[in-house]
Amino acid sequence: MTADSDENIPAPVAKNPWANATMWMVIVFLVLASGIYVFKSLRDLPGDAVSKAATVMEKASKALVDVASAFNQKTITTSFISYATSIRSSQYLQFATLRQTEVFTQTDQASTGFGYIPLPDVIVEARAPVEYTYYLDLNAKWEFVLKDNVLHVLAPRIKFNKPAVDASEISYEVKKGGVFRGKDQAQENLKKSITSLTQQKARDNIGLVRESGRKQTTDFVEKWLMKNFADGTNHPVKVYFPDEPPPFGFQGIEKPLP
Repeated sequence: MTADSDENIPAPVAKNPWANATMWMVIVFLVLASGIYVFKSLRDLPGDAVSKAATVMEKASKALVDVASAFNQKTITTSFISYATSIRSSQYLQFATLRQTEVFTQTDQASTGFGYIPLPDVIVEARAPVEYTYYLDLNAKWEFVLKDNVLHVLAPRIKFNKPAVDASEISYEVKKGGVFRGKDQAQENLKKSITSLTQQKARDNIGLVRESGRKQTTDFVEKWLMKNFADGTNHPVKVYFPDEPPPFGFQGIEKPLP
């Protein structure tokens, strides 16, 4: 009976030495990998903490910058000029271009006649397309006054580039005279005066572009406030020009150019 029982018991299976070796290799690898990860995390922790802290401090410092503090530090104008010149990549804020067909008239009066009979005047007319460009000088004097939460801006006076006359499109016409007197001299005189006539016309057109300049300057200053100050959107902007009655806080009125 005992012998039979011993014969029925299965013999123990021998373990594979390669399986044991592989298992221990995996365990050692996992332990080493975990140690390396922990070491790297501990090493990077101070740098990450400093970097995150610096970012938070930078955001906090920016949040503390407001329009009122900029006025107290007397940096409001410097900040605007720096922003404006960097955004525009020039020293000018161009805000309007007018293209008009101008009519210029020149009267050439006669100095002598036949005996006591005076010769008629020669009136010559010229038509020409002219382009006028208007701008503000960013490096000129800008004044800012913060009152009742409104930012009042006294911009420089409106300027214009030299009017561009399309010489290829100029046409001349004799409106009067020219029968008894030559018209060539009258046309030549008119041609010489076109530059001064367009300059005067450019001054006269300032009234046409004033409101466009005011609106575009207002938009530009509002964008500057929004980009550079935490409370920039809380301050409405009103723009004035030197030849207008100045609001509170500005030095005075500048006479327009003759």
